[in-house]
Amino acid sequence: MLQHILETSVYPREPDFLKELRHVTASHPSLSTSMAMMATAPDAGQLMAMLLNLVNAKKTVEVGVFTGYSLLLTALTIPEDGKIIAVDVNRETFEIGLPVIKKAGVANKIDFIESEALPVLDQLLQNPENEGSFDFAFIDADSVNYWNYHERLMKPLKVGGLVVYDNTLWKGTVAIPDALVPEFWKQERELAIELNKSFAADPRIQISHASLGDGITICRRIY
Repeated sequence: MLQHILETSVYPREPDFLKELRHVTASHPSLSTSMAMMATAPDAGQLMAMLLNLVNAKKTVEVGVFTGYSLLLTALTIPEDGKIIAVDVNRETFEIGLPVIKKAGVANKIDFIESEALPVLDQLLQNPENEGSFDFAFIDADSVNYWNYHERLMKPLKVGGLVVYDNTLWKGTVAIPDALVPEFWKQERELAIELNKSFAADPRIQISHASLGDGITICRRIY
């Protein structure tokens, strides 16, 4: 079913620069197959592009860049004067995709910060002008801190703005009995389960949990 979706609806509409970046990531000698799979799934990316358009996103933040598939997608979607604060602890993987981003002519929209995300978000909160000024956020790194990111994003995100969290189904293990889950996935599984419960109980947001890629949760700020 997924292959049908990709071949019929996703790949034919995927911009050439995104297609190129996807191939660069998959074939790069410094990335193993499992590492290359860390990139945003193209079907999830297609939904993200629609969400960005629906909220007329202009000012966004991204935590977890990897080689930049979702970052390039965002930069291609937002207007010419749009801006993205992109945070990742590893600049080397970002630079794998940077030539494609530059070729696409959207590097000027990106402020890449090599850092842990919490200090960057804390710094945003210190400036009152940032309150309610962000239209969209995409979180795809450091799942241990997803809820910490969520709490920090509620103020800079405008009412009606969206936060999209990736990997919220964690390889499908959230639906597998604990006894059958490999030991090395158990902590992440428990974190995902608790996070999903916390999102469902948060009255500040409207949520939609979609089984795209490794699971994405879309949160719309209500107040």
